[in-house]
Amino acid sequence: MTEQTPRYETGSGNVFADLGLPDSAALLAKARLAQQIAGIAAARGLTQGQTARALGTSQPKVSELFRGKLAGFSLERLIRFLNALGQDVDIRVTPRAPESERATVRVAAEAGGSARRHATIDERGPGTLE
Repeated sequence: MTEQTPRYETGSGNVFADLGLPDSAALLAKARLAQQIAGIAAARGLTQGQTARALGTSQPKVSELFRGKLAGFSLERLIRFLNALGQDVDIRVTPRAPESERATVRVAAEAGGSARRHATIDERGPGTLE
């Protein structure tokens, strides 16, 4: 029996694009926002029921959100949830960088109030984490 080198591909940074899903940029943006919501709830030690009350939704919806089942959540709704948790959400429109081939969508989260972590989402292709 001979050993074979396992085959693998390096991901693009956007699992939704890697899977060939339509609207992969929006899916990644929703996932990043949901990740922020879940992280805030966890940092505050909130149960799903407490989180649901804070967000003005039901516990089963929070369960779906925390498990990444995001089909029933729009970007706008996720932004409202972040606002309900006392978070400002900034949407900024800027010209595309000259060296960039495509315009992007970003979800940026401040870590500890100073450093920023960005998920760059290309509208027609993969995203990267900066």
